[in-house]
Amino acid sequence: MQQVQAVIARSKGAPVSIETINVPDPGPGEAVVKVQACGVCHTDLHYREGGINDDFPFLLGHEAAGVVESVGPDVTGLEPGDFVVLNWRAVCGSCRACLRGEPWYCFSTHNATQKMTLEDGTELSPALGIGAFAEKTLVAAGQCTKVDPSARAAAVGLLGCGVMAGLGAAINTGNVTRGKSVAVIGCGGVGMAAIAGSALAGASRIIAVDVDDRKLEKARAMGASAVVNSKETDPVAAIQELTGGFGADVVIEAVGRPETWKQAFYARDLAGTVVLVGVPTPDMKVPDIPLIDVFGRGGSLKSSWYGDCLPSRDFPMLVDLYLQGRLDLDAFVSEEIGLGDVEAAFEKMHHGDVLRSVVLFESGS
Repeated sequence: MQQVQAVIARSKGAPVSIETINVPDPGPGEAVVKVQACGVCHTDLHYREGGINDDFPFLLGHEAAGVVESVGPDVTGLEPGDFVVLNWRAVCGSCRACLRGEPWYCFSTHNATQKMTLEDGTELSPALGIGAFAEKTLVAAGQCTKVDPSARAAAVGLLGCGVMAGLGAAINTGNVTRGKSVAVIGCGGVGMAAIAGSALAGASRIIAVDVDDRKLEKARAMGASAVVNSKETDPVAAIQELTGGFGADVVIEAVGRPETWKQAFYARDLAGTVVLVGVPTPDMKVPDIPLIDVFGRGGSLKSSWYGDCLPSRDFPMLVDLYLQGRLDLDAFVSEEIGLGDVEAAFEKMHHGDVLRSVVLFESGS
């Protein structure tokens, strides 16, 4: 067992604290990873606010990259010294989705069996089964995806959650390909990644929609060919006008609200696709849409789970594209901060001042 410093959320809405935690030696199928960098994601804030569940205290952080320090018995294909991006959906290989050749839908993903604890032995709930606002963390070996070690940890660690969710929503779930028109509603980190993914896939027109002109300006830099401030303009009408009166082939909703999902529904072309990647709260309901409109417009209404990614397939490919200069992951890193700056990063997030604040640890880059 080792003791390290980590960011803990002890109770709903309370400021986070830096505390000493116990990290067990890895057991069968587990690995200890020395964290180099970890992004501050909205999901971490949701945990702190009690929006996920009430299994306090939480060990926050999950968008991370680092180096494997040790592995437990029976671990194959992973060894100390490997540079990895952590993922929160370690596939099982044996559930009905995996057996039918669709492991990105794995219905039995798993985490480390042992628990990290506070000094007094109180068990911690790691965010998304990772808990990477810590100098070291214990994860399932399947949560470690090896990538090119020359990559910058602060950038590629973001593939662990939000950036992969957005890229995958466009490329995997939305099947954006050459010549398709795309609209992205909501230009936070996930929406920006959906724009970048659409550009990478060769979309003919990419329309960014948000209520913040600062975000829309960043969206242009990410590859948007047109922007719409939905506080000033009806986004459905604007998207239709920008697509010859038809609507976009793919509309990606990256907000997670009924009203913006309804906008996405009507902003797509006939036989078009809506992708919901924004995360709603449990109280939100599907908006009142006539069933004849659902039938008459055809197409697909999809949800995107983690960008429908397969980490072992997608992470190395995207890191290679980053190293080739074809995918600008550095653009998502708004600032690099220390472990004690997480609470301030949450405040900046509220004000829309950052895409991602990234905590750097010793040896991070």
